[in-house]
This record gives sequence, C-alpha cells and structure tokens, in this order.
Amino acid sequence: MEIGIATKLSLAGLAALVVAGCSANAQPRPQASGGRQCFNARSVNSFHAVGDESVIITVGVNRYYQLDIVGTCPEIDWSLRVALRSTSGSSWVCEGLDAEFLVPSPSGLERCPVVGVHPLTPEVAKAAMARHR
Repeated sequence: MEIGIATKLSLAGLAALVVAGCSANAQPRPQASGGRQCFNARSVNSFHAVGDESVIITVGVNRYYQLDIVGTCPEIDWSLRVALRSTSGSSWVCEGLDAEFLVPSPSGLERCPVVGVHPLTPEVAKAAMARHR
C-alpha cells in the first residue's frame, strides 16, 4: 500500500505541530532580575541549617542555595524535617519573600520568612555545611 503525497505532507505537518507543542509546554527555569537563578520549591532535596538565620538547601543533584531568614528561626537548627513553601503564587523561588520555612516547634508551627536567596557553588556550600555540623 502506497501513501499519497498529500498524506505524507499531512503527517509531516502533524509531526511539526507535535514538536512545537512539546517545546511550547517546556518550562524554562526563570531568572530573577539581576541575573539571579531561580529554583522550584518542589525540587528541594535537603536542607542544612547554618545557625538560626540561614539555611543551605540542595536543589536537584548539584545546585545549592543559601536562604537567609528574617530575624531568627531557633527551631530550624534542631528540626529533622521542615517544609519550604513558596509564597510567590507559583512554585518558583527567585528572591527573598518568595518563600517561607515551616518548622515544627513545641509551641506549634513556626513560620520563618526567607529574605535572601543566594546561589552557591558546590564547593562553597559543602565548606559552609562542614563548618556548621
């Protein structure tokens, strides 16, 4: 059975639409103003408190960020589990006030707003975490 030229063109056009649709649905990582990198709060794998005023998080396999907390969050240094909740209306965190930590404490759930987001190299992040063990 031979396929006609019109059918071949229709199939080629359909393939082009499928490829275009896939690339249109891809969600590139947004960049904040000033060229800072953003991350998806759902992609955070681990956290390491470096005192009660900042936390280093691991995003994906090998991306690190230091998140500064407004004031202090005394229980974050002792907690085994925390949640990072985006407050920006999407799951992307690009800058301070885009997220908050939810930390269990003896008096209930403690909310610790993030006021600074700083990408770190793996070497700097690992050194900082080693200093705060």
